[in-house]
Amino acid sequence: MKLYDSLTGEKRDFAPQGDEVKMYVCGVTPYSSAHVGHAMSYVYFDTLRRYLEYKGYNVKHVQNFTDIDDKIIVAADSQKTSPVMLVEELVEEYLMDMANLNVQPAHVYPRVTDEIVKIVEMIEGLIEKDFAYESQGDVYYRVTKFEGYGKLSHRTLDGMMSGARVEPNLQKDHAMDFTLWKASKQGEPSWDSPWGSGRPGWHIECSAMALHYLGGHLDIHGGGQDLVFPHHENEIAQTEAFTGEEPFADHWVHNGLLQIDDGKMSKSFGKMVTVREALSKFSSDGMRLFFLNSHYHSPLAYTDESIEGQQRAAERMQTALDASESDDASAETVDAAPYKERFITAMDDDLNTPQALASLFDLTREINRGHSEKKQIGSAQEILRELTEVLGLRLYADEEESNQPSSPFVDLLAEIRQELREAQQFELADRIRDRLQA
Repeated sequence: MKLYDSLTGEKRDFAPQGDEVKMYVCGVTPYSSAHVGHAMSYVYFDTLRRYLEYKGYNVKHVQNFTDIDDKIIVAADSQKTSPVMLVEELVEEYLMDMANLNVQPAHVYPRVTDEIVKIVEMIEGLIEKDFAYESQGDVYYRVTKFEGYGKLSHRTLDGMMSGARVEPNLQKDHAMDFTLWKASKQGEPSWDSPWGSGRPGWHIECSAMALHYLGGHLDIHGGGQDLVFPHHENEIAQTEAFTGEEPFADHWVHNGLLQIDDGKMSKSFGKMVTVREALSKFSSDGMRLFFLNSHYHSPLAYTDESIEGQQRAAERMQTALDASESDDASAETVDAAPYKERFITAMDDDLNTPQALASLFDLTREINRGHSEKKQIGSAQEILRELTEVLGLRLYADEEESNQPSSPFVDLLAEIRQELREAQQFELADRIRDRLQA
């Protein structure tokens, strides 16, 4: 299997250091509802994890919550609540959104406010090594001390200076030095430290949490392409300076960004469709197929029409899985082996989900054709289900759903869903199915 590495700029063989694949994915800052740009990223990394596990790897997946931040404080004030209450509500909503998308939960969800001791210890270590310095209650990282600064984003300090608007700050030794600890303002949440009351800077948080739960050498560090600089660049600088070892991660994996109205989907710019809004119109299978039909490196434009097309594709797959086996035991068998081989070859090539899906759509057509021609399709259906589950698709067959223990109310909904399917009201039927499954 090969994975693209943003640091080297090439696809490289994936060879974990040990028995456990260590994967850290940067999580959300819960100051408002998660949007479908978040969903796209976490569906990609969920698919990567599922495929690694399918290949027999034992994956430890860590994904943080940045639960203290300027935006959280502002949002809590505007809603006349506390940052803690706001975060708890939005974290619960986020986890439910991901469950509804069939995204597996991470093994560990560390929160910044639970890791202050580890963060302070790391900052102290960087100061001792002269990679950081205190200034008027703040602590900054000394970028000129780290020779490799800029290696992930492939930029120089001069290039960074000319490509960004850097506000003058007399507290810093260099304009690009970044904050590790910021002195608190009156009324803000704060913690004690050797430099006074304050809270961590954004970048140090992920370094400390990755070190705490996975150690100083990761197999995969993931996130959106918008995190390459400065967030991941700064993580490399901090962590490698602190541990004295490199590389921090063997593979830096970054997904492309979701576009809406010719711009990045973003809370900050008010261009967003929440996960809940999308799932009120589309099934999780439709959403996942929409994302996975684009390579994870590529940008993707959000449109309702695109997702509707993928919902129809999911329906065709489900029809193939629901089709009955031929009664003729001597009938020709549909051979799914070539399609499975194509699927694995595509996924091994830097998680090429568009090509992997193409093989499954071809297999779906072959099963549906085989059913109409009275061929044996059972073994091909098993392979189709096996591979769609690798992609996190639900596609539960009716007989499987009906075997699940349920209440009379759930039975009623299942009956209504079947009637909707027979009336070709597939969108509403899929929504009922997904909520029942969740």
